[in-house]
Amino acid sequence: MSLEVSCYYSLSSPWAYFAGPRLYDIVRRHHARLVLKPYDFQKVVPVTGGIPIRTRPEARRTYHALELDRWRKHLGMPLVLEPRYYPQVVTDPDWNKRPGWMVIAAQERGLDAPRLSHAILRALWAEERDVADAQVRIAIADENGLSGAQLHAAETSDAVQAIYRRNSDEAIAAGVFGAPTFVLAGERFWGQDRLEFLDRALDARRAAHAA
Repeated sequence: MSLEVSCYYSLSSPWAYFAGPRLYDIVRRHHARLVLKPYDFQKVVPVTGGIPIRTRPEARRTYHALELDRWRKHLGMPLVLEPRYYPQVVTDPDWNKRPGWMVIAAQERGLDAPRLSHAILRALWAEERDVADAQVRIAIADENGLSGAQLHAAETSDAVQAIYRRNSDEAIAAGVFGAPTFVLAGERFWGQDRLEFLDRALDARRAAHAA
């Protein structure tokens, strides 16, 4: 039985950063196939009802920071609450799209896209590196045993751009309104704090298949 988990997310999400190690462990234990699906957060979320952090009322923004602090302590993962290169005012609309394009390029080549993805998220949220900068992304890929120059060159290819658009359209059709959202056989699990339920759902599907 082949199980497939789709992960819809943005390469600027701190929650996707928190999710990474546990998500990868879950899919390994269940021998499932993980498909990373970076999508256009700015396009999808307004359509499906999500509210980007920058446009939320102050009460929600401060609670968001409180939750980040709780989770970084709970998981023992380093995270800067206001990282230097997470823009408070967006002047480059593609700043968080380009890293997603690189991850797609790696995945399409059969490379270790999950490792690259987590390294990029860690670079933004824990190491205060500017992942919108091509040279930074190239360096991150190189540090993880991949050819950063080749992956960067593929970011704007027709194939990668078509996949990115398809991921975004799929996200809208699936009712994705936040990041990360995991989809298993049409069932959505929104947020890194729902990984336990994804784990249970995979258990149930394996048990049903074995019966």
